Amino acid sequence: MERSEAPTHTPLSVALTRSLMSGRRVGFCLSAKKRRRVNLDAFADFCAGHGVKVVEIDLAQPLAPQGPFDVIVHKLSDVIVEAEHDSQSQQLLANFQSFMSAHPSTVLLDPLPAMTQLLDRFASYRIMSKLHKSLRDWRVCSPPYLEIHSDLSSVQHAVTTRGLSFPLICKTRVAHGSLSHEMSLIFSAGSLADVHAPCVLQSFVNHGAVLHKVFVVGDRHFCVERPSLKNFPSGPCDRKTIFFNSHQVSKPESSSDLTALDEQMPGLPPPSSEAVAALVRELRVQLGMALFGVDVIINIHTHTLTVIDINIFPGYEGVPQFFPALLSHIESVLDEQATQTTGAAATPGL
Repeated sequence: MERSEAPTHTPLSVALTRSLMSGRRVGFCLSAKKRRRVNLDAFADFCAGHGVKVVEIDLAQPLAPQGPFDVIVHKLSDVIVEAEHDSQSQQLLANFQSFMSAHPSTVLLDPLPAMTQLLDRFASYRIMSKLHKSLRDWRVCSPPYLEIHSDLSSVQHAVTTRGLSFPLICKTRVAHGSLSHEMSLIFSAGSLADVHAPCVLQSFVNHGAVLHKVFVVGDRHFCVERPSLKNFPSGPCDRKTIFFNSHQVSKPESSSDLTALDEQMPGLPPPSSEAVAALVRELRVQLGMALFGVDVIINIHTHTLTVIDINIFPGYEGVPQFFPALLSHIESVLDEQATQTTGAAATPGL
């Protein structure tokens, strides 16, 4: 069952002001798949009702004639990843960066450097690992993890010395594309041979087969409940490695042996809304982003809010308020920009 929560912020109805937004042009630079997932055509209709024109950007064509743009919303993850080995993608990315440099007044959601770091689980997990310090008052943490670069010979020793415990979840280093959803659950040191570097190993935390996906849109966030992996006995065992696709396991309609609890156990309390709000505020600062998702679980033993992954510009499935929330955020960044511009003009020479 999906559950969507709107936080106690200013109602969107007072945030959307047609007079302020009328005539604005918002470019969207998304893959065909992403356009369908967010239902961009429907969002364009919604924006039109507020005087805002949505433009689908074609990276293969010169960008200047497609503008001007007040804001560009993008998910260039595939282009960024492919640019590491593909000259055409390198050129597309260079052209986009040149356009942004030549049009500094165009707001980019989100900045390319911020998005790039979330494509690397090594980088995002380092951010996650520090949350227990900055959010200690809210009892927020992330599981112990280990970066596997290339050398697998010392993995068993590192697992022990870094405080990891079996079972372990193995995830690819690159957090983008279909392969990033291919994961494995490793139950013993003998099965570490199933690891393929580069990757991260993360201690599995029993959480009652419930995943809480937190979708962030600027200063608003929404929580949606999804199926997740069932509980497993703690400690090493001779069970064979389980390979699974996290996207399939956590679909709203997912029904799998991996998500079915073997035992009767009382339901866990939902995440503390105050703790989730504190987590979102902290991550917005740490990431410098406005459009992202956070996967959190509740530890069945400690009831601790545990962060297990961060996602770039997710699909926002199960969030009917996504359209007004996104348009409201676009309005707020343009309003902030206008305020800064007015302030700079009023104080020449400073």
